Amino acid sequence: MTVRASCDVCGLDLRGHDAGDGPAVFIIFILGFIIVPVALWVEMTYRPPLWLHAVMWAPTIIGVTLALLRPLKGLMVALQYRHRTTSEQD
Repeated sequence: MTVRASCDVCGLDLRGHDAGDGPAVFIIFILGFIIVPVALWVEMTYRPPLWLHAVMWAPTIIGVTLALLRPLKGLMVALQYRHRTTSEQD
């Protein structure tokens, strides 16, 4: 998932903008905040075997990660564009 060189609609130069690992870090925090308590609740309430936890939570985590990665990367690039410049100032 790379940032395009320019916007297809307006031609804005986006070459200097890159979100890096920021979106992945935010997804880890978001999923950790949501999935861990729910998984603990499921464990304490229903006591499923470990293999069932793996079957339940692995696709959920992968699906939510893939769903959020592109929008969060776009948000990070937009925030970077809004709050800092990519050109060298003398």
